Amino acid sequence: MHTKLTLRVDERLIQRAKAYSRRTGKSVSQLVADYFAILDTPVDAELQDLPPITRALSGILAGTEPVDEEEYHRYLEEKYR
Repeated sequence: MHTKLTLRVDERLIQRAKAYSRRTGKSVSQLVADYFAILDTPVDAELQDLPPITRALSGILAGTEPVDEEEYHRYLEEKYR
């Protein structure tokens, strides 16, 4: 069920939100709904003080194979020659 919500927000912030909405293809309503959903997500104590974007990225690489350090150095040397 969707319910209308009226918010009072600074005009500059509204313009920034609308610009971000256009760039991402999400409505401002969806952006607000996504943010509200994050507020209800339980957070580990160690992640509590991180900014929301950083917190959202936490664990994103879990389960991936570690990169060999020497291989990575070779990759960078080739890339920046």
